[in-house]
Amino acid sequence: MLLGLAMVASPVAAEPAVPAEVQSAIDAVMPKVVDWRRDIHEHPELGNREFRTSKLVAEHLRSLGLEVKTEIAHTGVVGILRGAKNGPVIGLRADMDALPVTEQVDLPFASKVRTEYNGVETGVAHACGHDNHVAILMGVAEVLAGMKEQLSGTVMFVFQPAEEGAPEGEEGGAELMLKEGIFDELQPDAMFALHVMAMPVGYVGIRSEGIAASSDTLKITVNGAQTHGGMPWNGVDPIVVSSQIVNALQTIPSRQLDVTKTPTVISLGSIHGGVRSNIVPDQVEMEGTIRTFDPGTRERIHELIERTVTNIAESAGATADVSIERGYPATINNAELTRMMTPTLQRVGGDGFAEANQSMASEDFAFFAEEVPGLYFFIGVVPEGRTPYPNHSPKFYADESALPIGVTAMTALVLDYLEMQR
Repeated sequence: MLLGLAMVASPVAAEPAVPAEVQSAIDAVMPKVVDWRRDIHEHPELGNREFRTSKLVAEHLRSLGLEVKTEIAHTGVVGILRGAKNGPVIGLRADMDALPVTEQVDLPFASKVRTEYNGVETGVAHACGHDNHVAILMGVAEVLAGMKEQLSGTVMFVFQPAEEGAPEGEEGGAELMLKEGIFDELQPDAMFALHVMAMPVGYVGIRSEGIAASSDTLKITVNGAQTHGGMPWNGVDPIVVSSQIVNALQTIPSRQLDVTKTPTVISLGSIHGGVRSNIVPDQVEMEGTIRTFDPGTRERIHELIERTVTNIAESAGATADVSIERGYPATINNAELTRMMTPTLQRVGGDGFAEANQSMASEDFAFFAEEVPGLYFFIGVVPEGRTPYPNHSPKFYADESALPIGVTAMTALVLDYLEMQR
């Protein structure tokens, strides 16, 4: 998911991010991480179809001696590393799915995969960078597995499918993993996830509490009465009514909600009605998205949309049907966990440490963060001199020099958290 950052430089770290012996282990695994990333990038798979990727992950985790569970939420993989000493349980999440995007980046390992998505032929590409996430977490698993005798606790490696959403008519992602009982036998005391971003290599971004918005899908059908375009008074024009609704919906965040409480967005992304210039149609369909951070505001928006749409339609002699499909909740970083782990990420980022802006994009790590204390953070992947095409762009580019930062960050979070709980 596409998230924004506001860069605020911090002082240069006075100590290394990890001890020297851990850094040596990270350095040793990096050639593998690069190879895994290139392989996954060249062979992207859409949500709930990550068969090749999950097989690669499971085989690697088994080779490390981890307890491995597969086929969770269709293609999900969970590896359990139990340290030699008792202690807390930490969850680490990496999302595996790609996007229906045709890659436009000149790489020797660029995706050439084609598929059909919603009835349209399209390319498939890791345009959001999840290939990096998987390779990074595979590397972290190898580093930590090599330290098993020194670990005072358990690490749960969660390789999640369908973060970008399940195919139409299917369930998937973090919500389905939870529904199938991923935490029934072993529940993390804390859970971490990272996301690569179209920001400069070296930047590490973090924010307490609300960091990514909730996401609901809005569908509106305006029902009028078809008539000749030259005699509109003989019918009810749903196009005019729809235009009034489009404008009125924008007054909800700007005039009917407390703008100081939480950012809110209502955007309509499609509107369809009519087939001919001189025929007033009998129906118009609209679809859009609703974004906010506050659960109470989220419920209030739904009420105000229903009232606004139905009243405008009624005033014109039309009717309207409103459907709101609840999507991801807001991603809320646990405040205490964020406070505890900020020094760790400051050491990793050094001068590149950043405070993240709230983003109106959404992320299904939110479901995990509703169950256990969660911390979701960002690393930059755009090298100096290269255009920072955003996540989800066919030109999105992630430089491999950012991969060690991701491995170091996730490893350091685990080691520091376990040490704090001793």
